[in-house]
Amino acid sequence: MPESGRGEITELLLAWSGGDAAALDKLIPLVYVELRLLAHRYMRNERLDHTLETAALINEVYLRLVDSSHVDLHGRAHFLALSAQVMRRILVESARARRSARRGADARRVPLEVAAELLVTESTDLVQLDEALTALAASSPRKAQVIELRFFGGLSVEETAAVLGVSQDTVFRDWRLARMWLLRTMNQEKAHAGG
Repeated sequence: MPESGRGEITELLLAWSGGDAAALDKLIPLVYVELRLLAHRYMRNERLDHTLETAALINEVYLRLVDSSHVDLHGRAHFLALSAQVMRRILVESARARRSARRGADARRVPLEVAAELLVTESTDLVQLDEALTALAASSPRKAQVIELRFFGGLSVEETAAVLGVSQDTVFRDWRLARMWLLRTMNQEKAHAGG
């Protein structure tokens, strides 16, 4: 993206953070391509008969962002991280509703594109992953944020470091340790569920 476009995005983010709701309406078209890629990454991991489509997921994110009160953002990467968090919440809520609707039946497994890198498993349950991330956040909030920003948000190591205000080495270290923790935790949960 040209530097002038980045400057406009930053100005709109600051205006929106400052309470100018109209700034979000101007911002969305400027970041729509990135939001679409982010939503597509999420949606390709969902089952084929999922009720949300990529565009619908972006629309739902927009509606939730419009309804949110004061948001403190510091740039494009921060906005994409927030959008990724909102998308994740929407899809987890949907997965929980499906699980609840089946009245106790086992949840469908949701294959994740980068599962080999993150969890080294063939597939994972989105609700189970969300629960494991919530547990990780309780003991190590920054490591959970690194996973969320890099894996779900698609942010680079450099962007993640900027959003969190830490060094790139710290992001690499947190990424490695958090992946190992999630793998161990989710494998233990699978073993307990199967036994």
